[in-house]
Amino acid sequence: MNCDKRAETPEALKTDDDEGRVRALERYEVLDTDEEEPFENVVKLVQQALKVPMCAVSLLDRQRQWFKARRGLGVRETPRDISFCTHAIQQADAFIVSDAAEHPIFKGNPLVTGEPHIRAYAGIPLKTPDGYNLGSLCAIDDVPRDFQPHEISMLESFAKIVMEELELRQIASSDGLTGALTRRAWRETADTEIKRANRYGRPLSLAIMDIDKFKSVNDTYGHAAGDTVIKHLARLFMDSKRESDFFGRLGGEEFVLLMAETSDVNAQHILERLREEFSAAPIENDAGNQINCSFSAGIAELSEGEDLDPLLARADQCLYEAKNGGRNRTVLDQTQQPRKKAVDHGLAKTLVTESQ
Repeated sequence: MNCDKRAETPEALKTDDDEGRVRALERYEVLDTDEEEPFENVVKLVQQALKVPMCAVSLLDRQRQWFKARRGLGVRETPRDISFCTHAIQQADAFIVSDAAEHPIFKGNPLVTGEPHIRAYAGIPLKTPDGYNLGSLCAIDDVPRDFQPHEISMLESFAKIVMEELELRQIASSDGLTGALTRRAWRETADTEIKRANRYGRPLSLAIMDIDKFKSVNDTYGHAAGDTVIKHLARLFMDSKRESDFFGRLGGEEFVLLMAETSDVNAQHILERLREEFSAAPIENDAGNQINCSFSAGIAELSEGEDLDPLLARADQCLYEAKNGGRNRTVLDQTQQPRKKAVDHGLAKTLVTESQ
């Protein structure tokens, strides 16, 4: 099964991949968290500097707009389909509405005709380093208003502070729930290993794994049960990996495994063994429920001179293929010819034995 190579650079704005955008948001592990001083300070300063009655750090989940911090807004979340932020994340720059009551899109919006009676809106997209708009930092007025260039510039500066704070959340090297490497720590390690593999012409493969239908686990059994499933998968991989393998949690129910000195074929042997073991027996949560789970995986082998991001993109595309192909399966990338399809026979024999 062929996996199309993504043409976008990591810096390109990705407005047509909402599922990827939501997954990027989940990697920051910020949704439904408590109030935190750095974000509260930002909205306080926005309210004071722009003299607006309302402002918020707004993040867009699949079906809702959720406020990490807010001033003048009585609710913590709203449906996504009526949010102004839905339109803001489609922009590269500021999204401005001077009078929502006269605007063709918003004049009938319940947030305009009813509480909180939005009339003017300025939203700055919160863009990740890999090009996804997670939400917006927005200033809101209840009277028509033309936001001035210097006000928009200030709002942009505050939005950068919000994203810097979100990035700081990922600095710790060990994920608190699973003990796996955090996304940031894993990327740093992976960069080093890829440079080594390129320098010496050695094989290296990467797999991205995602628990199938994980949302239904949370919806049926609760988030505590979801955490139990996540920890079970992480423990399976960490107990099985070699010293030369690096296992990390990208966020939510998505994990990644970098395997040095390993071809894609041998990597698939390993992943298939772990996939079968994970799906073979139900997982019991604290309430005694028996939860049947599986995972899907995409696998890609390093090509000569390749960097981490395109390698990740190829594996991630194969994960999409695995999900779309029925889940509970692994898919190999076939779009690029790795530098070596054959590995040392002794190593191959060891890996195949391990995978049985």
